[in-house]
Amino acid sequence: MAASELTRFSEQISAAAAQAGASVVTVHARRRIPSSGIYWRDGVVVTVDHAIQHEQGITVLSSGGKSIEAKLAGRDPATDLAILKTEESDGSLPQLGDPTQVKLGHLVLALGRTRQGNLVASSGIIGGLSGESRTWRGGRLDQSIRLDLELYPGFSGGPLVNVEGKILGVNTSGLGGGRPMAIPSATVNRTVDQLLAKGYVPRPYLGAALQPVQIPESARSSLKPNAGGLIVLHVETGGPAEVAGIVLGDVIVELEGKPVPHTYEIRSALASSKVGDILKLKLLRAGTPVEVSVNLAERPAR
Repeated sequence: MAASELTRFSEQISAAAAQAGASVVTVHARRRIPSSGIYWRDGVVVTVDHAIQHEQGITVLSSGGKSIEAKLAGRDPATDLAILKTEESDGSLPQLGDPTQVKLGHLVLALGRTRQGNLVASSGIIGGLSGESRTWRGGRLDQSIRLDLELYPGFSGGPLVNVEGKILGVNTSGLGGGRPMAIPSATVNRTVDQLLAKGYVPRPYLGAALQPVQIPESARSSLKPNAGGLIVLHVETGGPAEVAGIVLGDVIVELEGKPVPHTYEIRSALASSKVGDILKLKLLRAGTPVEVSVNLAERPAR
Protein backbone atom coordinates (compact mmCIF):
# COMPACT_ATOMS: atom_id res chain seq x y z
CA MET A 1 0.00 0.00 0.00
CA ALA A 2 1.38 3.37 -1.03
CA ALA A 3 2.00 5.98 1.63
CA SER A 4 -0.81 8.17 0.28
CA GLU A 5 -3.27 5.27 0.41
CA LEU A 6 -2.19 4.40 3.92
CA THR A 7 -2.69 8.01 4.97
CA ARG A 8 -6.19 8.09 3.48
CA PHE A 9 -7.08 4.82 5.17
CA SER A 10 -5.72 6.11 8.48
CA GLU A 11 -7.82 9.26 8.13
CA GLN A 12 -10.89 7.12 7.38
CA ILE A 13 -10.40 5.12 10.57
CA SER A 14 -9.89 8.32 12.57
CA ALA A 15 -13.07 9.80 11.11
CA ALA A 16 -15.00 6.61 11.95
CA ALA A 17 -13.84 6.81 15.57
CA ALA A 18 -14.78 10.48 15.83
CA GLN A 19 -18.22 9.91 14.31
CA ALA A 20 -19.17 7.01 16.58
CA GLY A 21 -17.38 8.55 19.56
CA ALA A 22 -19.86 11.41 19.70
CA SER A 23 -22.40 9.01 21.23
CA VAL A 24 -20.00 7.32 23.68
CA VAL A 25 -20.02 8.24 27.39
CA THR A 26 -18.23 7.29 30.57
CA VAL A 27 -20.47 5.51 33.09
CA HIS A 28 -19.63 5.92 36.78
CA ALA A 29 -21.54 3.11 38.48
CA ARG A 30 -18.83 1.16 40.27
CA ARG A 31 -15.67 1.74 42.25
CA ARG A 32 -12.33 2.37 40.64
CA ILE A 33 -12.57 1.73 36.90
CA PRO A 34 -15.73 3.12 35.24
CA SER A 35 -17.35 1.53 32.21
CA SER A 36 -18.45 2.98 28.91
CA GLY A 37 -21.90 3.50 27.49
CA ILE A 38 -23.75 4.70 24.38
CA TYR A 39 -26.49 7.29 23.95
CA TRP A 40 -28.72 4.75 22.24
CA ARG A 41 -31.96 6.74 22.21
CA ASP A 42 -33.11 10.14 23.44
CA GLY A 43 -32.49 10.16 27.19
CA VAL A 44 -31.41 6.49 27.19
CA VAL A 45 -27.85 5.25 27.70
CA VAL A 46 -27.02 1.59 27.08
CA THR A 47 -24.18 0.00 29.03
CA VAL A 48 -23.25 -3.44 30.41
CA ASP A 49 -24.98 -4.94 33.41
CA HIS A 50 -21.83 -6.35 35.00
CA ALA A 51 -20.40 -2.84 35.42
CA ILE A 52 -23.40 -1.57 37.43
CA GLN A 53 -22.25 -2.20 40.99
CA HIS A 54 -24.30 0.50 42.71
CA GLU A 55 -27.76 1.55 41.58
CA GLN A 56 -27.78 4.98 43.22
CA GLY A 57 -25.62 8.00 42.48
CA ILE A 58 -24.86 6.98 38.90
CA THR A 59 -23.42 9.64 36.60
CA VAL A 60 -22.40 9.68 32.97
CA LEU A 61 -19.69 11.87 31.50
CA SER A 62 -20.65 12.96 28.01
CA SER A 63 -18.53 13.44 24.93
CA GLY A 64 -18.63 17.16 25.67
CA GLY A 65 -17.19 16.60 29.16
CA LYS A 66 -20.45 17.26 31.00
CA SER A 67 -21.30 15.17 34.08
CA ILE A 68 -24.98 14.18 34.04
CA GLU A 69 -27.01 12.32 36.67
CA ALA A 70 -28.49 9.04 35.48
CA LYS A 71 -31.08 6.63 36.87
CA LEU A 72 -30.95 2.88 36.38
CA ALA A 73 -34.09 2.07 34.39
CA GLY A 74 -33.56 -1.65 33.86
CA ARG A 75 -31.00 -4.41 33.69
CA ASP A 76 -30.73 -7.88 32.19
CA PRO A 77 -27.87 -10.08 33.40
CA ALA A 78 -28.73 -12.74 30.79
CA THR A 79 -27.63 -10.45 27.94
CA ASP A 80 -25.33 -8.33 30.12
CA LEU A 81 -27.21 -5.15 29.21
CA ALA A 82 -28.48 -2.29 31.34
CA ILE A 83 -30.13 1.01 30.51
CA LEU A 84 -29.82 4.37 32.22
CA LYS A 85 -32.19 7.29 31.85
CA THR A 86 -30.97 10.88 31.85
CA GLU A 87 -32.97 14.09 32.07
CA GLU A 88 -30.62 15.71 29.58
CA SER A 89 -28.21 14.53 26.93
CA ASP A 90 -24.98 15.99 25.65
CA GLY A 91 -24.15 13.67 22.80
CA SER A 92 -25.27 12.43 19.40
CA LEU A 93 -27.43 9.40 18.77
CA PRO A 94 -25.49 6.67 16.95
CA GLN A 95 -25.72 5.66 13.34
CA LEU A 96 -26.35 1.93 13.44
CA GLY A 97 -24.80 -0.47 10.97
CA ASP A 98 -26.00 -3.96 10.09
CA PRO A 99 -23.96 -6.57 11.97
CA THR A 100 -25.40 -9.33 9.78
CA GLN A 101 -23.29 -7.94 6.93
CA VAL A 102 -19.94 -8.21 8.71
CA LYS A 103 -17.57 -10.96 7.66
CA LEU A 104 -14.83 -12.88 9.37
CA GLY A 105 -11.67 -10.77 9.27
CA HIS A 106 -13.39 -7.41 8.82
CA LEU A 107 -11.54 -4.55 10.52
CA VAL A 108 -13.43 -3.06 13.47
CA LEU A 109 -12.89 -0.61 16.32
CA ALA A 110 -13.86 -0.88 19.97
CA LEU A 111 -14.40 2.53 21.55
CA GLY A 112 -14.62 3.61 25.18
CA ARG A 113 -14.14 6.62 27.40
CA THR A 114 -11.79 7.04 30.32
CA ARG A 115 -12.60 8.28 33.80
CA GLN A 116 -11.80 11.81 32.59
CA GLY A 117 -13.98 11.40 29.50
CA ASN A 118 -11.25 10.97 26.90
CA LEU A 119 -12.22 8.87 23.89
CA VAL A 120 -10.03 5.78 23.50
CA ALA A 121 -9.94 3.06 20.87
CA SER A 122 -8.77 -0.47 20.23
CA SER A 123 -8.60 -2.01 16.78
CA GLY A 124 -8.79 -5.58 15.54
CA ILE A 125 -10.87 -7.89 13.42
CA ILE A 126 -14.01 -9.96 13.61
CA GLY A 127 -12.55 -13.17 14.99
CA GLY A 128 -15.61 -15.41 14.89
CA LEU A 129 -19.19 -15.35 13.64
CA SER A 130 -22.14 -17.65 14.04
CA GLY A 131 -25.90 -17.43 14.10
CA GLU A 132 -28.31 -17.08 16.99
CA SER A 133 -26.86 -18.25 20.28
CA ARG A 134 -27.59 -18.39 24.00
CA THR A 135 -25.50 -16.90 26.74
CA TRP A 136 -24.53 -19.00 29.75
CA ARG A 137 -27.35 -17.23 31.63
CA GLY A 138 -29.99 -18.02 29.02
CA GLY A 139 -30.12 -14.74 27.11
CA ARG A 140 -30.74 -14.87 23.38
CA LEU A 141 -28.24 -13.19 21.07
CA ASP A 142 -29.29 -12.68 17.46
CA GLN A 143 -25.67 -13.33 16.45
CA SER A 144 -22.52 -14.51 18.11
CA ILE A 145 -19.79 -11.98 17.31
CA ARG A 146 -16.36 -12.78 18.72
CA LEU A 147 -13.71 -10.09 18.56
CA ASP A 148 -9.98 -10.44 17.99
CA LEU A 149 -8.93 -7.22 19.72
CA GLU A 150 -7.98 -5.97 23.17
CA LEU A 151 -10.96 -4.90 25.24
CA TYR A 152 -9.18 -2.83 27.85
CA PRO A 153 -10.63 -2.23 31.35
CA GLY A 154 -13.49 0.26 31.04
CA PHE A 155 -14.20 -0.53 27.37
CA SER A 156 -17.15 -2.81 28.15
CA GLY A 157 -20.39 -1.02 27.34
CA GLY A 158 -18.79 0.90 24.48
CA PRO A 159 -19.58 0.35 20.81
CA LEU A 160 -18.24 -1.96 18.15
CA VAL A 161 -17.68 0.29 15.12
CA ASN A 162 -17.09 -0.47 11.45
CA VAL A 163 -14.82 1.52 9.15
CA GLU A 164 -17.77 3.71 8.15
CA GLY A 165 -18.24 4.90 11.73
CA LYS A 166 -21.48 2.95 12.20
CA ILE A 167 -22.17 1.09 15.42
CA LEU A 168 -22.71 -2.67 15.12
CA GLY A 169 -23.33 -3.49 18.78
CA VAL A 170 -22.17 -3.19 22.38
CA ASN A 171 -18.85 -4.67 23.46
CA THR A 172 -18.53 -6.78 26.59
CA SER A 173 -16.09 -9.03 28.38
CA GLY A 174 -18.87 -10.32 30.64
CA LEU A 175 -20.44 -13.01 28.45
CA GLY A 176 -17.60 -14.96 26.91
CA GLY A 177 -15.60 -16.01 29.94
CA GLY A 178 -13.57 -12.80 29.73
CA ARG A 179 -13.12 -13.03 25.96
CA PRO A 180 -14.23 -9.92 24.06
CA MET A 181 -17.47 -10.18 22.14
CA ALA A 182 -20.15 -7.84 20.85
CA ILE A 183 -23.87 -7.87 21.60
CA PRO A 184 -25.44 -7.18 18.18
CA SER A 185 -27.59 -4.09 17.70
CA ALA A 186 -30.75 -6.15 17.05
CA THR A 187 -30.37 -7.79 20.46
CA VAL A 188 -29.70 -4.41 22.05
CA ASN A 189 -32.82 -2.86 20.51
CA ARG A 190 -35.05 -5.74 21.58
CA THR A 191 -33.66 -5.72 25.11
CA VAL A 192 -33.95 -1.92 25.41
CA ASP A 193 -37.63 -2.15 24.43
CA GLN A 194 -38.27 -4.76 27.11
CA LEU A 195 -36.30 -2.93 29.79
CA LEU A 196 -38.09 0.35 29.09
CA ALA A 197 -41.43 -1.46 29.39
CA LYS A 198 -40.79 -3.45 32.58
CA GLY A 199 -37.31 -2.75 33.90
CA TYR A 200 -36.38 -6.38 33.29
CA VAL A 201 -36.74 -9.01 30.56
CA PRO A 202 -39.61 -11.43 31.24
CA ARG A 203 -38.46 -15.04 30.89
CA PRO A 204 -40.17 -18.35 31.71
CA TYR A 205 -38.94 -20.68 34.41
CA LEU A 206 -39.67 -24.17 35.71
CA GLY A 207 -39.34 -23.60 39.44
CA ALA A 208 -37.49 -26.84 40.23
CA ALA A 209 -33.92 -27.80 41.06
CA LEU A 210 -32.74 -30.80 39.02
CA GLN A 211 -29.78 -33.16 38.99
CA PRO A 212 -28.89 -35.95 36.55
CA VAL A 213 -29.46 -39.46 37.88
CA GLN A 214 -29.09 -42.98 36.48
CA ILE A 215 -32.30 -44.89 35.80
CA PRO A 216 -32.46 -48.38 37.38
CA GLU A 217 -32.63 -51.25 34.90
CA SER A 218 -35.96 -52.33 36.38
CA ALA A 219 -37.52 -49.03 35.28
CA ARG A 220 -36.02 -48.86 31.77
CA SER A 221 -38.54 -51.09 30.02
CA SER A 222 -41.02 -48.23 29.51
CA LEU A 223 -38.37 -45.70 28.42
CA LYS A 224 -36.50 -44.88 25.25
CA PRO A 225 -33.09 -46.53 24.69
CA ASN A 226 -30.17 -44.95 26.56
CA ALA A 227 -32.58 -42.87 28.61
CA GLY A 228 -31.29 -40.84 31.51
CA GLY A 229 -33.17 -38.75 34.00
CA LEU A 230 -33.24 -35.62 36.11
CA ILE A 231 -34.28 -36.05 39.70
CA VAL A 232 -36.25 -33.22 41.31
CA LEU A 233 -34.37 -32.02 44.40
CA HIS A 234 -36.45 -28.92 45.13
CA VAL A 235 -39.81 -27.55 44.05
CA GLU A 236 -40.44 -23.82 44.39
CA THR A 237 -43.66 -22.96 46.18
CA GLY A 238 -46.20 -21.63 43.71
CA GLY A 239 -43.88 -22.18 40.75
CA PRO A 240 -44.88 -23.80 37.45
CA ALA A 241 -43.52 -27.22 38.47
CA GLU A 242 -45.57 -27.30 41.69
CA VAL A 243 -48.70 -26.07 39.91
CA ALA A 244 -48.26 -28.92 37.38
CA GLY A 245 -48.09 -31.45 40.23
CA ILE A 246 -44.36 -32.22 40.15
CA VAL A 247 -43.11 -33.30 43.57
CA LEU A 248 -39.79 -33.87 45.29
CA GLY A 249 -38.20 -37.14 44.12
CA ASP A 250 -39.85 -37.24 40.70
CA VAL A 251 -37.46 -38.13 37.88
CA ILE A 252 -37.96 -36.30 34.58
CA VAL A 253 -37.13 -38.74 31.76
CA GLU A 254 -38.61 -37.08 28.68
CA LEU A 255 -39.26 -33.55 27.42
CA GLU A 256 -41.63 -33.27 24.47
CA GLY A 257 -41.03 -36.94 23.77
CA LYS A 258 -37.23 -36.73 23.82
CA PRO A 259 -34.82 -38.05 26.49
CA VAL A 260 -33.36 -35.55 28.97
CA PRO A 261 -30.09 -37.04 30.30
CA HIS A 262 -28.72 -33.60 31.19
CA THR A 263 -30.06 -30.32 32.57
CA TYR A 264 -28.91 -28.70 29.32
CA GLU A 265 -32.05 -29.96 27.55
CA ILE A 266 -34.27 -28.25 30.11
CA ARG A 267 -32.28 -25.01 30.01
CA SER A 268 -32.35 -25.00 26.21
CA ALA A 269 -36.11 -25.57 26.16
CA LEU A 270 -36.69 -22.73 28.62
CA ALA A 271 -34.40 -20.40 26.68
CA SER A 272 -36.37 -20.96 23.47
CA SER A 273 -39.81 -20.79 25.14
CA LYS A 274 -42.07 -17.88 25.99
CA VAL A 275 -44.12 -17.15 29.07
CA GLY A 276 -47.38 -19.10 28.68
CA ASP A 277 -45.90 -21.95 26.63
CA ILE A 278 -46.64 -25.53 27.66
CA LEU A 279 -43.89 -28.10 28.20
CA LYS A 280 -44.91 -31.75 28.22
CA LEU A 281 -42.84 -33.90 30.56
CA LYS A 282 -42.72 -37.61 31.27
CA LEU A 283 -41.76 -38.51 34.84
CA LEU A 284 -41.00 -41.57 36.86
CA ARG A 285 -42.75 -41.41 40.23
CA ALA A 286 -41.89 -44.35 42.46
CA GLY A 287 -41.04 -46.24 39.24
CA THR A 288 -44.39 -45.48 37.58
CA PRO A 289 -44.51 -43.34 34.42
CA VAL A 290 -46.49 -40.11 34.84
CA GLU A 291 -47.11 -37.41 32.21
CA VAL A 292 -47.56 -33.76 33.16
CA SER A 293 -47.95 -30.48 31.28
CA VAL A 294 -46.16 -27.47 32.72
CA ASN A 295 -47.53 -24.00 31.95
CA LEU A 296 -44.44 -21.80 31.99
CA ALA A 297 -44.92 -18.71 34.11
CA GLU A 298 -42.80 -15.57 34.22
CA ARG A 299 -39.77 -15.78 36.46
CA PRO A 300 -40.33 -13.42 39.38
CA ALA A 301 -38.24 -10.26 39.26
CA ARG A 302 -35.50 -10.32 41.89
